[in-house]
Amino acid sequence: MYWYYLIALIMISIDQLTKWIIVKTMELGDQITIIDNFFYITSHRNTGAAWGILEGQMTFFYIVTAIVVIVVIYYMQMYAKESKWLAIALSLVLGGAIGNFIDRLFRQEVVDFFDFIIFGYDFPIFNVADSSLVIGACLIILAMIMDEVKKGKVKS
Repeated sequence: MYWYYLIALIMISIDQLTKWIIVKTMELGDQITIIDNFFYITSHRNTGAAWGILEGQMTFFYIVTAIVVIVVIYYMQMYAKESKWLAIALSLVLGGAIGNFIDRLFRQEVVDFFDFIIFGYDFPIFNVADSSLVIGACLIILAMIMDEVKKGKVKS
């Protein structure tokens, strides 16, 4: 019945496993070329949020993450049963939020390693939890649009 919590758990597991592999096999700053001039695995640490903003504000991140987790679980309980897309989206957001929270709690920093250069721009290094959060947020927007379209068709 609550299969969407399993998705969150899978995302947390993949996130933590990949971060553990990076920490155990690479020194900070080490880089492995996957596709030259495009994709690298780079061992990086971040004490802030996306793009390093709010660096070192761990208490703030603990509070915000706790609020996000509570709100996401509330929405999952209230609305995920009605929409598989929304359930998947919220599961990804939950998994991503908890994945980075675990790092902040136990390491006091987030382990990042996906390093892309896109059209000459060195995109900020990120991880599986970040990807899960972004994809989840995009799917929430999509689910909301689909819901509004569906409501519009019903009203006609």
